[in-house]
Amino acid sequence: MSEPHDPVIALLARSAAGYPGASEDFPWGERVAKVGGKVFVFLGLDDSTEPSVSLKLPRSAHYARSLESCRPTGYGLGKADWVTIQLGKPSSPDRELLLEWLEESYRARAGTRNISALDARKRP
Repeated sequence: MSEPHDPVIALLARSAAGYPGASEDFPWGERVAKVGGKVFVFLGLDDSTEPSVSLKLPRSAHYARSLESCRPTGYGLGKADWVTIQLGKPSSPDRELLLEWLEESYRARAGTRNISALDARKRP
């Protein structure tokens, strides 16, 4: 499939693809990134067709949900610390924070081997 039209979603998709063991998939017609068969980021559109992403944020969900641009993810996922972030809103997190949250979501879903491989890349 082609590159996402939204530049922030495109950045997150490229970054997600670079994580150890990550793969792209299109279940339910939505672009997602998976690790070990588990989705760690939904890179689709929300119901209002505004660009959005959904991430699993076990450490940051409470803070994220305090932002006007963020809400618990639907289908019961919000109860498991999934947060949907509407992009392009004044309260939307900046790219740096979104990339930090992307890594948090990856770490929440990846197994020990993939996390060790990621940490090894970060060492000098």
